Amino acid sequence: MRERTMKNEKAKTWQLILFPFNDAATNIIMMLMSFVSYLYTGAIGTSVVFISTFLTAMRIWDAVTDPVIGWIIDHTGGRFGKFRPMILLGYGLMLISLGLMFLAAPSIGSESARVALFVVCYIFYIFGYTFQTACSKAGQTCITIDPEQRPIITRANAIINSFVFMLVPAFASNYIAAKYQGFTTEALQEFFLIAMAVAGLFTAFAIAALWTRDVPENWGAGDGKKVSIREYLDIIKNNRPLQLLIVSCASDKVASMCASNTSVTVMLFGIILGNYALNGTMGIIMMIPSIIITLLGTEYAKKKGFKDTMKNFSIANIVLYAFLGVLIMTITPGTVTFSSVNFITILFVVLYILGNGSKTVSTSMNMPMIADCTDYEVTRTGAYAPGIIGTIFSFVDKVVSSLSTTIVGFLLAGIGYTSTLPQPGDAISGEIRMITLACFVIIPIVGWVINVIALRFYSLSHEEMLSIHDQLMEKRGAES
Repeated sequence: MRERTMKNEKAKTWQLILFPFNDAATNIIMMLMSFVSYLYTGAIGTSVVFISTFLTAMRIWDAVTDPVIGWIIDHTGGRFGKFRPMILLGYGLMLISLGLMFLAAPSIGSESARVALFVVCYIFYIFGYTFQTACSKAGQTCITIDPEQRPIITRANAIINSFVFMLVPAFASNYIAAKYQGFTTEALQEFFLIAMAVAGLFTAFAIAALWTRDVPENWGAGDGKKVSIREYLDIIKNNRPLQLLIVSCASDKVASMCASNTSVTVMLFGIILGNYALNGTMGIIMMIPSIIITLLGTEYAKKKGFKDTMKNFSIANIVLYAFLGVLIMTITPGTVTFSSVNFITILFVVLYILGNGSKTVSTSMNMPMIADCTDYEVTRTGAYAPGIIGTIFSFVDKVVSSLSTTIVGFLLAGIGYTSTLPQPGDAISGEIRMITLACFVIIPIVGWVINVIALRFYSLSHEEMLSIHDQLMEKRGAES
């Protein structure tokens, strides 16, 4: 049975590689929107106070839309598939709303009309973004249910997005800002056109990957059953692996977000190490090693499963960041330098690269494990609900992201950064070392410890997922 079902259910390798471009497409658009503050305080003409309040309200709106869009995805299905229309709809909504925001709004004479159009466009952008990003999580379930193929999706996703997160900021600073002498309205308009064109191409790659896979036969048990509200409540209440994965992913997210917070990065590199430019240098140095560690991590996941991979790499994170913590508390500014390499420099670089790579692997396990929880629910109750399960994680992700920012903000306020943020070159102090240690080491370690404990009780091991795969194939065979 095992050999036969695996042979019949395998997706093509190119489909596994192209599908993660959907996630990369939305990440490009997200990075474009990180520059929207220059648009609303410049061409749109709104105040910082208004826009800060508005964006806070939009975070709440963003969270509220998640379950609604999850429900829509779960109740969509037809000749064009379940996920392909949602991806296309999401990209289309963002293309139109952001086109009006970046290209049309700045030319409107009335300030109130510009602000009104900006607000409406932002609301529809949230809809589009959630539609497309939800499919990155949910769509894996129809690409493949093979637990030995899903790590290939994870590997491709991690590598593709590592290039996206390296190249887009470099493009923004070295081409766009340089060409226009800053992020002017014209600069942002060109940025928009190029970003949406690339995101559109990436979206087309993902739709192509789904073309022959996004069919009713690959949706859960293949019976076309719609999920009721009562079944949604049962999923939340009784899907134990889902509950534990939410705890695991939330703690992992807090760890990642606190450690990578911009102010924490400034304190680590710009104050404690005394050279903020090292941050950019380390980003370049880490590129190839991070890809190698990702390849090793996903290969390990193919053999041992996502549960063991996330757990063991979380343990590695704890050890590596504990050593980094010792360096943070003892190192003096200027010791880590590439102008005259010394033992401390080598030690810091090695620990930082290994820690970052290990953290990337543990975090990248989240998305395929969401698909595993969806498959488990099909075998448990017959309910195929990838939309709502995926958007539950999106909701938690957004709440936790806001929480981590709040935690860092309160800690900074506690040492006097109430009206300004840490700047490179600020005087080093014991308080700055302690806050950096707390945000970069202690809080992440606590998160990873919770992660390991939650995974101790998480039942979807590699062996269990192989069994679930065969159960799903039997259900699909019975339906056909």
